[in-house]
Order: sequence, then C-alpha cells, then structure tokens
Amino acid sequence: MTKSNGEDARSGTRMERIQQGVRKRTLMAKKKVQSITKDDVKSYLLRNFFVLFTIIAVIVGIILGFSLRSYHFSYREVKYFSFPGELLMRMLQMLVLPLIVSSLVTGVAALDSKASGKMGLRAVIYYMSTTVIAVLIGIIMVVIIHPGKGSKEKMYREGKIVQVTAADAFLDLIRNMFPPNLVEACFKQFKTNYEERTRRAPVDSNETSVLAAIISNVSEAVENLTHLKKEIIPVPGAVNGVNALGLVVFSISFGLVIGNMKEQGRALRDFFDSLNEAIMRLVALIMWYAPLGIMFLIAGKIVEMEDMGVIGGQLAMYTVTVIIGLLIHAIVVLPLLYFLITRKNPWVFIGGLLQALITALGTSSSSATLPITFKCLEENNGVDKRITRFVLPVGATINMDGTALYEALAAIFIAQVNNMDLNFGQIITIRDRLRTTTNVLGDSIGAGIVEHLSRHELRNKDAEMGNSVIEENEMKKPYQLISQEHENEKTLDSETKM
Repeated sequence: MTKSNGEDARSGTRMERIQQGVRKRTLMAKKKVQSITKDDVKSYLLRNFFVLFTIIAVIVGIILGFSLRSYHFSYREVKYFSFPGELLMRMLQMLVLPLIVSSLVTGVAALDSKASGKMGLRAVIYYMSTTVIAVLIGIIMVVIIHPGKGSKEKMYREGKIVQVTAADAFLDLIRNMFPPNLVEACFKQFKTNYEERTRRAPVDSNETSVLAAIISNVSEAVENLTHLKKEIIPVPGAVNGVNALGLVVFSISFGLVIGNMKEQGRALRDFFDSLNEAIMRLVALIMWYAPLGIMFLIAGKIVEMEDMGVIGGQLAMYTVTVIIGLLIHAIVVLPLLYFLITRKNPWVFIGGLLQALITALGTSSSSATLPITFKCLEENNGVDKRITRFVLPVGATINMDGTALYEALAAIFIAQVNNMDLNFGQIITIRDRLRTTTNVLGDSIGAGIVEHLSRHELRNKDAEMGNSVIEENEMKKPYQLISQEHENEKTLDSETKM
C-alpha cells in the first residue's frame, strides 16, 4: 500500500513537472513569436523597401500616364517626358556587358570542368523543357480561343516580314557563337541579308543546236544562246546590338581555361571576381534610382500610345490569348516545376524576385534587368553565386519562354488570318513587357532548380577548396529562410504541447 502510494506520488510529481515545463515552454514560445512577429515586420519592410517603392512607382506611372493622355503631347514632348526612364535603361545596359563577361568567367573558373559540364547540361535541359512547354501552351491557347477567326477585314496592315531561310538562320546562330572580333561583338551581330542578282547562263548545247537550225537570222540566234536568270543570294551583313551569344561562348571557354590553370590562373580569377563585385556595387547604387526611372518609362509608353480603342478592337482577342498563355506559364507551370524538383515553396522564392520582375515589366528588356536579377537571387533568395554567375547570363541569352510562347501563338494567328503581313511589335506595348517578365521569371527559377540539383557538386567543391562559401551563405540568410525557421520552431513547440 505504501509502495503504491509512493509510486503514485512520484508519478504525480513527474506529471506536474512535465506540465509545468510544457506551460513554461508555451509561454516562452508565445513571447518569442510575438517578438519575432514585430521584428519580422520591421525586417520585411527594410528588406523590401525597394520592392515596395518600385510597386508604388509602377502604380503612380500608370495613373500619371493615363492622366496625361488627354493633353495630346507631341512626339518631341513625349521623348522629353520619358528622359528619366531612358537614363535608367542606359545605366542598366551599361552594366550588362561587363556583368555577363565577369560573372561567367568567375562562375565557370570556380568549378572544375566536370562540375561545369553537369551544371550546364542541367541548365540546357531545363531551358529546352520550359521552352517546349511554352510553345505547346501557345499553340493550345491559339487553337482553343481561335483569335484570328473572321478578323481579316479588320486587321491593320503595317510593314512586311523579311523571308529568312531556316538554313541561313541556323548558320547565323553558329557564326554569332564565334565572333572574329570580340570588340565588334560588343555592339554588332552577324545577320545574313539577301540580294537579287541577275546573271546570264548559257543554254543547253542540245537546245543551242535546235535553235540554230530553226532560226535563220544569225543575230536572233546569238541573242537566244543566252538567257537571263534571277537569283536571290545570301550576303554577309550585321545588325546593331550586343552579340551576347558570342560573348557567352568566349567567357565560358575562357573561364574553363582559367579554372584548369590552377595557381597560374589565380590572378585572372581574382581580377574578374573583383570586377564582378564592383559591377554589383554599381547595381546597388542604380537600384536607388530604378523606381523613378520605371515610373517615367511606364508613364511615357502609355502617353505615347496613340489610338488605344482602334488597337484593342483589331487585336483584342489576340492580346487576351497571349496574356492568358503567359500567365498560365508564369503562374502555374514554372512554380509547379520548381516545387516538383526542389520540394520548396515556389511563392517564397518568387517573392524574393519581385524587384527584378517589376523592373522587367517597366524596362521591357530581360538583358537590362539582368543586374537586378543577380541582386535579388543572391541577396534575397540566397542562391549560390557560382550558380547565378553561370545560369543567368546563359539564360538571358538563350532561354526565352515568353518569346517562344508569343511567337508560336503569333505564327498560328497569322495563318488564321490568311497569312497577312503584320508588325505586331508596334501595335500594343504591354504585350512585350509581359513576355520579358516571363523570361526573367523562367531564368530565375532555372537558377534555383540548377542550384538544387547541383548542391552535391557545390559541397564537394567547397570541401576541396576549403573555402567558406557555406558559412557565408549561413550568415547572409534571406528573410524567407528566417521566416521558414520561425515556422519550424512554432511547429516544434506545438508538437511539444501535444
């Protein structure tokens, strides 16, 4: 009896201690959650100051643009009004060239050829897969909605499409991969042009004998011995614009050579690494000006659009089809692909990219947005620099999900209106901006996926080099990861209470 009572007393005391411990941990957890919530809000506002500022700038730019349309500015006045936005574009484009070269050289040089090959293969597979998916979405959307049906009489004719053979386009791609002059590649691309030439070709010998026998007049016989032949021939040409593909191929090759040089290549590796860091610091300065520039870019484009009613009436269904296709790819396909491969919340990842996505929407240039994309991925989402330096420049050059979807849809749309010559790029400005935003989102999600798939190679390289990349990433955890840890702590506390 005494023994039983003693055991009951000990068990009761043990239960009381457990309950007290649970209550104590619960109170501490509540206090911790409350303090974390306040800190998180403050930290979120500080970390997302540029994002919030940019969103406000976009809203103000749209309101300002529509409010100024009634004043009917001249073309000169619109250009003056858009000048602050033009400055932003020039600043960003100024950094694109050194950023592509320095980031690729340092990114590839930091890895061995085997790791770079695996990473490149994964990136290419991702680019090809998402591009094929984007094309299929565009084809499905245009077949289902059928925007070109019955719109032939209402279409607006403008310009002509230059006929380019598939063989010449493919050869131009290869030619641009190997530019003969790196300096020229910074501002020109190779482009095949076409000329019509007429030449005299002798007729067949049998035909000559027949003609000589039939025609008695000597002068007529001589004239008919030859006949005129017209032929369209390709001739070398060039167009203005950075040959990014050629610079990418050279930078990757140069980076591989530097990486294989070990100690001999350290000086060059340090040089490009310092150059890349300097460019990123310039990007940080430009980001302070970006919201103002984006506001004037958007407002200026809205003011510049002339007759929106006529434009909407001509291509309203086509515009809706393009937008729906882009939204499906950007909001459904890409986040789902990210989740299936990484098993992480895609919206947390996309939340860290808002600054880059809004910049893409405002500038309508994925290349100009590249410096901001680097900043968002590395600082907000904590993506390894070796991944961003390799994946983003290549993605900005060859991965165009939004453009692929748009062009596939446009080709069938033209067929639906009986192959009429149209210049879609000058009709509605905002279509191109959604394509650019989709391109930037696809490149960024690709960087996250490639980093997840390449995590073992990166860890092995860290162990070999004895560097502190992992420790630096832990010290610079973005707010999304901190919030996720807080969620995990709350989950553990709730499990303890149970």
